[in-house]
Amino acid sequence: QVQLVESGGGSVQAGGSLRLSCAVSGLSVSTYTMGWFRQTPGAEREFVAAISWFLSTMNYADSVRGRFTISRDNAKNTVDLQMDSLKPEDTAVYYCATGRALGAGLPDRSRYEYWGQGTQVTVSS
Repeated sequence: QVQLVESGGGSVQAGGSLRLSCAVSGLSVSTYTMGWFRQTPGAEREFVAAISWFLSTMNYADSVRGRFTISRDNAKNTVDLQMDSLKPEDTAVYYCATGRALGAGLPDRSRYEYWGQGTQVTVSS
């Protein structure tokens, strides 16, 4: 059984940092694409970042590129999202996901099979 459990969410002031972590069981993060998505009330779940199983290719949404960094720890079977220079518009529930997405499909949430329960990130101005 595949399980993804996010942690590290919380409240921070604009300009601050948070580090989200996703602990995975039931599959190896080294052989699956790992992604982070986020969602605000009334909006669709949107892509944030991903790291591919193939060549560890990384992809970021334009809105977070240069501020967020995705990383994978194969030994711990976890994937992290370091979020710096946070803005109020980054406020959302953040979800970890995994699947076999590749290349141009990395931002496509339909390419991800398993999802975590989400963790709230709140950035105040």
